[in-house]
Amino acid sequence: MFKSAAVVCLAFVFGSPLVSAQSGFFHAWQDRVRSTSAKQPGWPIPVVSPSAVIVQLARVDFVRQYTSTHTTTWNYDNGKGVNFIPFARTEVDINLPPYIQHNSSAKDGAGDLSFVAKYRMFARNEGGNYSTAVQMAFSVPTGSYKNGTAVSTLTPTVVGGKGFGKLVIQSALGGVLPTSSVRTIGRTISWNTVAQYKVGKYFWPELEVNSSFYRGGPNDGRNQTFLTLGLIVSRIKLRENPRDRLGIVFGGGMQIATSQYHSYNHGLVLTSRLTF
Repeated sequence: MFKSAAVVCLAFVFGSPLVSAQSGFFHAWQDRVRSTSAKQPGWPIPVVSPSAVIVQLARVDFVRQYTSTHTTTWNYDNGKGVNFIPFARTEVDINLPPYIQHNSSAKDGAGDLSFVAKYRMFARNEGGNYSTAVQMAFSVPTGSYKNGTAVSTLTPTVVGGKGFGKLVIQSALGGVLPTSSVRTIGRTISWNTVAQYKVGKYFWPELEVNSSFYRGGPNDGRNQTFLTLGLIVSRIKLRENPRDRLGIVFGGGMQIATSQYHSYNHGLVLTSRLTF
């Protein structure tokens, strides 16, 4: 009996400061997220394109690609994951390997694991309504059955955006750079531009132009462009406390190929996010 009471007392004495320290850590983290988010516009992340703002959320996407030969590819998660704001102006993403399913002879399997480090350089909230950021993505070749890249890649990207009342225009320029086998794989330059318009309290219809330019590799000299018509519903708060960030964002879009070369004709993109 005495030993049990002693154990309870020790747990209370040493456990209380630990719980308090953990609580203080998370409160400080959330205060930092609120503070740095308040210094940028409240634009939602587009359906496909990168964004010039930093966010803290969990994200899951589903993509269905359809080709002219009637093959269909489903991409479950589409390489999304969890985005954190560990420091002021800084975002770190951990993107889990997607699962890719084919209706052809190609084998189903996992894609690549990737990480993103993003730094917001200049921004003002709705008073100035602009934001610029740079980011670096790093992918690990974890894909199975050729559902990923054969080598690791680095993808530096510059993103900028400006709001004009309810209209927001963002543009991102980046490049996928293999760490080896460059002649075999080639490099890809990506250029994404999106126009979003706020309607009412939650709705953001958008039009994206998603272009890729290939240098080297099997598609050397080619380019492909998609127009993406989309809609984002953002942000529906789950709690009444104005300091509580918990909320849901969801939406979708349809990609339509407009270039002569394209790896698929149409792509349906469904996206869901949980802010925290």
